[in-house]
Amino acid sequence: MRIRTIFLDKLKDKLHEALVAVLPILAIVLLLCFSVAPVSPSILLSFLIGAVLLVVGMMFFTLGAELSMTPMGEKVGTCMTKSKKLSVIIGLSFLLGFIITVSEPDLQVLAGQVPSIPNVTLIAAVACGVALFLVIALLRMLFRIPLPPLLIFSYLVVFILTLFVPGDFLSVAFDSGGVTTGPMTVPFIMALGVGVAAIRNDRHATNDSFGLVALCSIGPIISVLILGMIYHPTQSSYTSPVIPSVDDSVALWALFQKGFPTYIAEIAVSLLPIVLFFGLFQAVVLHLSKRTLSKMISGLAYTYIGLVLFMTGVNVGFMPAGNYLGQMLGSSTNPWILIPIAMVMGFFIVKAEPAVYVLNKQVEQITDGAITASAMGTCLSIGVAVSLGISMLRVLTGISVMWFLIPGYAFALGISFFVPKIYTAIAFDSGGVASGPMTAAFLLPLAQGACGAVGGNIVMDAFGIVAMVAMTPLITIQLLGLLSQRQRSAGGEKRRLPKQAAGLSVAVASDAEDLIIEL
Repeated sequence: MRIRTIFLDKLKDKLHEALVAVLPILAIVLLLCFSVAPVSPSILLSFLIGAVLLVVGMMFFTLGAELSMTPMGEKVGTCMTKSKKLSVIIGLSFLLGFIITVSEPDLQVLAGQVPSIPNVTLIAAVACGVALFLVIALLRMLFRIPLPPLLIFSYLVVFILTLFVPGDFLSVAFDSGGVTTGPMTVPFIMALGVGVAAIRNDRHATNDSFGLVALCSIGPIISVLILGMIYHPTQSSYTSPVIPSVDDSVALWALFQKGFPTYIAEIAVSLLPIVLFFGLFQAVVLHLSKRTLSKMISGLAYTYIGLVLFMTGVNVGFMPAGNYLGQMLGSSTNPWILIPIAMVMGFFIVKAEPAVYVLNKQVEQITDGAITASAMGTCLSIGVAVSLGISMLRVLTGISVMWFLIPGYAFALGISFFVPKIYTAIAFDSGGVASGPMTAAFLLPLAQGACGAVGGNIVMDAFGIVAMVAMTPLITIQLLGLLSQRQRSAGGEKRRLPKQAAGLSVAVASDAEDLIIEL
């Protein structure tokens, strides 16, 4: 009875978090629909049903990730590192990186946008890119290599490769770095880092537990750029989402009924490699108790249900609504209204990304509250709002995405030498996390619809929005770190953290962790 009460309380908390994340988006869209961007009843009803599925899906996914994906990643990371065999660590981390990337649903969306390259080739190359950089990220933790120089070198390679790739392919390449770090990948990779850090007993272990997602976001960009050099794609196709038009409630439900089987199968295929890998690991190495194992299996079931509902709601309900809203706003008498509207949407929509919840909670737990989830959420919202404003400016003017990415990354990498190390690692992790399925399935169609309405080049001007969303948090989170450092030097007494953080036997003594930061 007590277990059931605890479960219901936890489920209620997750429902509240999902409602807080989704209701602002719902309110903004409804306000637009009843004012400057009228939509048909079928689109509006599809959006509302999608919103309900989104809330319920987020509720189950966040609960499932907490019960299964996070502990799985931590235990695998700890066991893998305890072996103290470099060949085992490299081999297993490469295999893990490949498996979880192939499992990422957003990667299928990217592959469909690049007809010049076979889907299997693109997916395999991107998975290899993530796997290679996951190996590099784990070796960085083990050998205590500073993150900023590694990031600078990696991004120098990225921007040098852009000189040899067709211009209309660059946006797609940079978008690949964002879509491959989504709801399936992030919980596992971040927990893997925590597991590896858990066996280190030095004062910088907590700092180094972040940064894995940051490096894993670079691998796909390099892979897709290299593919662009090999295949020399001259164009990438774009297929508009089908705008629903239904006559009655039965036809409306049929839209979602068609979507459910697709995502039931897709998410099952996505989760299967991870389940098989962990099952083998459990049989050979872990030997967890039945109680622990049953808890993880229940968590995987919740993760599966949540992702099916989430992906169906987003793709069937949100994607057409986003595209149609973009068309209406882009064809209005004052299309420049797109910029402030997109910024407001960006501020709230990032809160509905499943992986953002996982990141914020893990940051708060590992730093023992020194960096709060609310501070992280506010900085991410500001960053995404700015990126959406710039993206809509690009849609309206046709400015190349490289004019923003090069100075943006240069600034982010430059200030990394003056920011407490933990903020730099978290900031670069945040970039990949912020650009998840909500960005790909609502904000990208919004930009595509607007771009088509104003007569722009959809592939060059609308694509790149994921890359922009992935870049701006690098700046805002690090600015938060500079602010905390300044507060600390100005403040007299310091509030020290306990030496145990989130159950890890590591001493927490970073500059960033001396103050409780709340926005």
